[in-house]
Amino acid sequence: MRVAINGAGIAGATLAWWLRRFGHEVLIVEKAHGFRTGGYLLDLWGIGYDVAEKMGVLPRLQAVQYHVEELRILDRQGRVCGGYPTKVLSRLARNRLLALARSDIAATIHGTLDSAVETIFGDSICAIRDDGNRLGIGFDHAPTREVDLVVGADGLRSRIRSLAFGSGSMFEHALGCHVAAFELSGYRPRQEGIAAIHGAPGRYVSRISLRDDKTLVFMVFRDEYLAGDIPANESQRKSALYGVFGDMAWECPQILGAMADASDIYFDSVSQIRMERWTTGRVALVGDAAACPSLIAGEGAGLAMAEAYVLAGEIHASRGDLVAAFARYEERMKPFLLHKQKAAQKLVGAFVPKNALAVAARNFATRLMRLPVFPELMMGRYLSDAIELPEYKT
Repeated sequence: MRVAINGAGIAGATLAWWLRRFGHEVLIVEKAHGFRTGGYLLDLWGIGYDVAEKMGVLPRLQAVQYHVEELRILDRQGRVCGGYPTKVLSRLARNRLLALARSDIAATIHGTLDSAVETIFGDSICAIRDDGNRLGIGFDHAPTREVDLVVGADGLRSRIRSLAFGSGSMFEHALGCHVAAFELSGYRPRQEGIAAIHGAPGRYVSRISLRDDKTLVFMVFRDEYLAGDIPANESQRKSALYGVFGDMAWECPQILGAMADASDIYFDSVSQIRMERWTTGRVALVGDAAACPSLIAGEGAGLAMAEAYVLAGEIHASRGDLVAAFARYEERMKPFLLHKQKAAQKLVGAFVPKNALAVAARNFATRLMRLPVFPELMMGRYLSDAIELPEYKT
């Protein structure tokens, strides 16, 4: 089949890899003018790690991973008041856990695609016409084409989802928080291998050292701290973050001062996408476009890779019967994703506790992670995937 994928992120690149492996003709369309850079770090474990292993890309991902050795929670004066070594999480994940930049995962997978996979940057699918046998797709810039299948792998704000299923507001469920992330060049202090975290009621800020003398700043805060809608441009985003974090202690004044020179600030709501169906006609959704669990779930990249693998595998196994393939895709993945979404909803309070007592309780709980048994009791269920991926013959 001829398949058009809107979105060159982790889900889109993984889907293209598997579809090409199964002999299909693939077109990737990405609205950005090149691979996105930056973004926050995430962990790859569980079924996502398994898919990466099946694809043979683990050595490449291991080469670009970040070695975060400790999560260190600091008080107003910068004194350690909580945290734990990350090796306890690695043990829970059976030592199959990588810390990676989101953009590095997508670029690594795309780098393994052969030249037969066409990629159009700086464009997006803007129209879909179904004549019953084929889909006519329109682009913002490129000429119209005909394909057999369109897949939306274009994230939380999926354009394909809006075209095929309706407004995104019908499916987006906010978890009561917003997130921001940006990179600083030459920021000091710099602590290699340490994720430094400071929290206050309803707010959380962290920094971690990246390559090339860059520092990633990651912020989460409850909705009540933001006046108005999500800022539309860089200047408004900076202004909003000054307002939210301007009265916090630790290094916050220093970080906000350095933010004046930052660019490409990521700023969005922390939301989930919940849908009854991920497919309709000859259109399917994968990754955050279908069932975003939110960044709080911590496994979005791996889940996207697993969804892409299963969708491609079921299309292959059904020999072109999309009705059957879509039904098995949803049957295999939807209950599991729903479970992950429910788990993420319970973690909001740990990320951004509402009051000082809850902040202190969270910090104390992280200290227990250094003791035997407690890591399994507190985090074991979040780092295990109760699903077995099917095998698909090529």
